[in-house]
Amino acid sequence: MAIRVVVSDDHEVVREGLASLFQGTDIEVVGQAKNADEAIAAVRELKPDVLLMDVKMPERNGLNAVEEAKAASPDTRIVMLSTFDNPTYLARSLALGAVDYVLKGASKEFLLDSVRRAAAGEGPRPDSPVQGVRSAMSRKRDAADDDIPLTNRELQVLRHIALGLSNREIGQSLSISIETVKEHVQNILRKLDTPDRTAAAVWAVKRGIV
Repeated sequence: MAIRVVVSDDHEVVREGLASLFQGTDIEVVGQAKNADEAIAAVRELKPDVLLMDVKMPERNGLNAVEEAKAASPDTRIVMLSTFDNPTYLARSLALGAVDYVLKGASKEFLLDSVRRAAAGEGPRPDSPVQGVRSAMSRKRDAADDDIPLTNRELQVLRHIALGLSNREIGQSLSISIETVKEHVQNILRKLDTPDRTAAAVWAVKRGIV
């Protein structure tokens, strides 16, 4: 049985290229979309196994559409597609509910395997770019952090801040309320004696905790 995929990208040549790449495999492109709103509509109508969605699209980027696409078809697994190997994009993708993030420069074998794994409900490949970011997002205290005046949870929140996530995205990633996130952020700023999130993020990067 074919894996049904919707491809969303603002460039027709990319959409058609992916459709051509999947020909002769167990992956079938059942719909195409040139923007996020079309992607959501296609997912709602077609209920594909996988939505391949570009991160950067005009009017509304793919990241901002992840949650709505998931709501439109909860069983559809979303794989973000991008030219940008950006830790913030990677972290936000995971926090918002995407299951994987594939670079457009990846090999055919890598892309096919990623789509198959997503459709099967398996985790990303060991060499997927999300693995390093996922590890940073979930990592708790280690020996190198012993002199940092933060709790395990505060360290996790600080890593998310340094990766550019909003309070809501941090809450989704760590399964805690926004109010709890706000409390952790205030404690972090106070304990590190930093004036704002940007300064705390810079502190985290300099200390090598992300």
